[in-house]
Amino acid sequence: MSTARGRLRVYLGAAPGVGKTYAMLGEGRRGRERGRDVVVGYVETHGRPRTAALLEGMEVIPGKTIVHRGTAFTELDVAAVLARAPKIVLVDDLAHTNVPGSKNAKRWQDVEELLEAGITVISTVNIQHLESVNDVVQEIIGMPQRETVPDEVVRRADQVELVDMSPEALRRRMAHGNVHPPEKIDAALANYFRVGNLTALRELALLWVAGKVDDQLDRYRAEHGIAATWEARERVVVGLAGGPEDDTLVRRAARIAARTKGADLLAVHVTTGDGLRGGDPAALTRHRRLVEELGGSYHQVVGHDIPRALLDFARGVNASQLVLGAPREGRFAQVFSRGVSVETNALSGPIDVHLVTHERTRPPRRRAGSPAALTRARRLTGWGVTALGLPALTTILYDLRDVLTLPSHILLFLVCVIGVALIGGLWPAITAAVAGFLLLNYFFTRPYQTLIISDLEDLLALVVFVVVAFAVSAIVDLAARRTREASRAGADAEVLSTLAGHVLRGEAALPSLLARLRETFGLTSVTLLERTGDPGPDDSDTWRIVATSGGAPSTRPGTADTDVVIDDRLTLAAHGRLPDAADRRVLEAFAAEAAVALRQERLREEAGRAAPLAEADKMRTALLAAVSHDLRTPLSSAVAAVESLRSTEIDWSPEDRDELLATADESLTRLIRLVENLLDMSRLQAGVLGVSLQPIALEEVVPHAIDELGPLRDRIDADISVELPEIMADSVLLERILVNLMTNAIRHSPLPEKVLLTASWHGEHVEIRVVDRGPGIPREAHDRVFLPFQRLGDRDTHTGVGLGLALSRGLAEAMGGSLTPEETPGGGLTMIVVMPIASLTPAMAADEIAEA
Repeated sequence: MSTARGRLRVYLGAAPGVGKTYAMLGEGRRGRERGRDVVVGYVETHGRPRTAALLEGMEVIPGKTIVHRGTAFTELDVAAVLARAPKIVLVDDLAHTNVPGSKNAKRWQDVEELLEAGITVISTVNIQHLESVNDVVQEIIGMPQRETVPDEVVRRADQVELVDMSPEALRRRMAHGNVHPPEKIDAALANYFRVGNLTALRELALLWVAGKVDDQLDRYRAEHGIAATWEARERVVVGLAGGPEDDTLVRRAARIAARTKGADLLAVHVTTGDGLRGGDPAALTRHRRLVEELGGSYHQVVGHDIPRALLDFARGVNASQLVLGAPREGRFAQVFSRGVSVETNALSGPIDVHLVTHERTRPPRRRAGSPAALTRARRLTGWGVTALGLPALTTILYDLRDVLTLPSHILLFLVCVIGVALIGGLWPAITAAVAGFLLLNYFFTRPYQTLIISDLEDLLALVVFVVVAFAVSAIVDLAARRTREASRAGADAEVLSTLAGHVLRGEAALPSLLARLRETFGLTSVTLLERTGDPGPDDSDTWRIVATSGGAPSTRPGTADTDVVIDDRLTLAAHGRLPDAADRRVLEAFAAEAAVALRQERLREEAGRAAPLAEADKMRTALLAAVSHDLRTPLSSAVAAVESLRSTEIDWSPEDRDELLATADESLTRLIRLVENLLDMSRLQAGVLGVSLQPIALEEVVPHAIDELGPLRDRIDADISVELPEIMADSVLLERILVNLMTNAIRHSPLPEKVLLTASWHGEHVEIRVVDRGPGIPREAHDRVFLPFQRLGDRDTHTGVGLGLALSRGLAEAMGGSLTPEETPGGGLTMIVVMPIASLTPAMAADEIAEA
């Protein structure tokens, strides 16, 4: 017997510290007090006393200890929870990444196992860890969130509860020490926990939960077959016809949506199945851009009955209001056709319909007359058969008037009419049917050679003949017309499909688009013109050529054979044959795509120009965020030590005085090093760093670099061979590189492990290796650690602004060398500095030749 899947409840928060874990534990305690089987699978209290107090008296399943690279980590023990088989388990931090060696890579995968086993899980997650908003959160807080959970995992939860707290209240909690330890409060308030950051994250969380509620509402309405509109949230739909009045309609709908905070704006255009005949493609493209600029979304649906298609769409999105253009027809015209807006209003039911009248509002575009179903030659042939065939048939049958009955005559005339319909189409066939009726009446019904019919049966037979002839002619003509329309639509679709593929494969979309347009329609030249200013007295020098394909381009509208106006500033000018009505629609679609291609091309250019500015702004932001704490910390320590020494209230012992002086000295030294790194990084980026390359012996530089480490020098195990050749380098800069690398390696190496510094000679280069036994870094992050102001993983135990490795690589490359990382066998990280040798001594050259 299969076990029913457990239920998932998630507490969602906008930021750490809002009380997700506290709420989860509170629910667990309440369930336990009601006699439910509740256990704690994994909870991280972060040292918060009130959160830890809720764990008292709760059954806690011990976590599983996993040792990774010499460090012990505690993770959720899924096997132990499954063995215990509780009804409810509390599992904190749904987005957590498990330590390598665990069964699953992510904690949400552990939770899925528990749910499949029929165990109800209560968990927590922050909005910043949802995959869909990860990039948005990075833009807000300025740092990536590497631990994420797929949105679908949280959306599938049976319940999602938002744990909300105002930014001011959360910052007060921070200041009171209820979230982070005291030493981290200042940095947290100045960086992640700024009011703006928290407000934006809170809005993201509210919007995400609102979307989850919408999904639940839609699912409920679908499961219960509810088609009526529920005005739980305002959604305004505006119907677009593809005409000039749509600008007014979109703006009116946007104002209606703006009156209700959080209302959605949706624009929809209904095409009637014949593709390009629904509306002006250029106008629709312009209106789509307008809708998106106003914060709405654009949709296009297919439907033969426009009013019902509009209402079906509105009901499908649970819209509460519909905005349409009011018809301009008079009352007499509306007797025969009420129009789309009036018909929609009559069928709208609970949806409010706004009919907007404007001076630019026009009647709905009439369907363009279909092209002739048959060629001109076939139509002429049909007329000829009518003019000659019917008299000939009448002459033949007149001699057989006494042999054949009237029904036989009617059948033969009907065959002739069908033949005319097949050859010449509708109007020759109708003419033949009318002429046949008259000929049958005059020559073959009594009294003969008169238009009087004495027998009622003869009259009925002739009427049936005319009706059948008309019906057959209409059907034959409709079939021919539909065949031609289908062929035309297929050709248009093939043209547009080929066009789209060509543009997507090409590097220059706009020139490719114009070239394909010229080839498709056999034009001599196609030019996209743009107005450069207000029209002058003679329209001179107000247009410029944006792109052209073919022969002599047009310089302004009116000089070409065909002009397609795209918008107020863009016009497509074509030289060559004049397009027919059907080709004109395709031509307008090409023109609209040309405008889109131009816009995308300019957006790419703007993005290219903005990229350096954005990078510089990102660098400045990162610098301010990094140094705001790291400059303040050593400066504060030095100031505190000096103020303590100057104090006359305390009689310091010599040992205490020496310790305070050492603290001030160490802090100021650290501050000087930080400022020097910042200045050198600035010089490197500006290309003005002074480099003095000279032959130097490595065994002379290394001891000085180790001495710079002060008390940390004992953590270095150096092995430098005296047989190494001299290298070309700046001794001061090389010493800076080694100090930075050794300091970084010591910081990440666990005690009592030492950092190994070795060097070796390979051809024309000397490799200096700084080897540590720390946790190392993933291979995919090897290049990222050299970015300025980066700390891998944003570990709180790391100090400095993240310039050491970036500066070291820049200095090495400035001297003609390189700096690359690689994994240390057995765990850890090795930094390799490669420097060119100064020259080969004769003995060394001989040894190298012998080895070769």
